[in-house]
Order: sequence, then C-alpha cells, then structure tokens
Amino acid sequence: MKPQVYMMRQDDPSKCTAAKLAKFRIAEPVRFIKKDTIVLSPFSGTLLTKNDAQIAGAVCAIDCSWERADEVAKHQRVFSSGIGRRLPALLAANPVNYAKLGKLSSAEALAGALYILGDRQTAAEILNKFKWGHTFLELNADLLEDYSKAETQEQVRQIEQEYFPA
Repeated sequence: MKPQVYMMRQDDPSKCTAAKLAKFRIAEPVRFIKKDTIVLSPFSGTLLTKNDAQIAGAVCAIDCSWERADEVAKHQRVFSSGIGRRLPALLAANPVNYAKLGKLSSAEALAGALYILGDRQTAAEILNKFKWGHTFLELNADLLEDYSKAETQEQVRQIEQEYFPA
C-alpha cells in the first residue's frame, strides 16, 4: 500500500509531518488523487477496515491545519476524491496534541491507517522518523491490534464504543 500526502501547506513547514515524510520519500506528495486511493477524511461516514486494502493501491492523508479543516472540506473537492474513509478513534502522540482523541498529525493518520490495512512495516517506518513516533504505537497498541482484526465497520464501531464510551 503506497502512502501519499496531499499538501495544503497551511502549517509551519518546519513542524509539518507530511513534509518530512515527503522529504525522506516515505510518502509520495500528490497533486491529484486517483479514484482507487483511500482518502483519510474525518468527514467520511465510512470507517476504515482491513478489507479496504483489497480495493485500493494507496492511502492518502490530506495535510491541512485542524483549525481550517471545516473550511477546507467545504471549499475543496479533495475530500470527495478517491475512496473516503474515516479512521477509527485513536489517540495522538505528537507533542502538540498529545493524548487528544482524534487530533492526529498526518504522519500518525497514515501510520494508523497502514497498520489497520495490514502494512505494519510501513507504519513503523513512518513513525520512526519522529522522536515521539514510538509513543503513538504504544498509546494505541491494543486499539490498533483490535481494529486491524475487525472485519466490518460495525465491528470497528463496537471497538470504538468499548474503548471510548460516549
């Protein structure tokens, strides 16, 4: 599964995890998203499951600022490109949003998705580029393992409810 990033260039370039992944050629920066690409979107109604690996050749994170995500979703067609999927609930390990539910950096989102899709090696390679990367796997170890075994969206939803009751 090829990791990709669609760069909106809204964050400080020195702190941008997607830019670092592109720089080290771990993720491919793209200007267009192909229709057989999973697009990670917090606005998608469809949860990512391991079975999505069978319908896509790549997974793409949209690198935009959390403060402007709603604005981007309204005015950009990028979230409607490809195969939209929402990551199940995970805890951030990045220094800015440590332990916040769902406030993942682009690198964390890609790594989480790849882990769930069965590509643990690439997920680890992504996270190894960051001092805090191992913490993401440690914080979410049980969650990621459970999500990666779930066959259906309903099973993923049940796992989310067990770990994070409303």
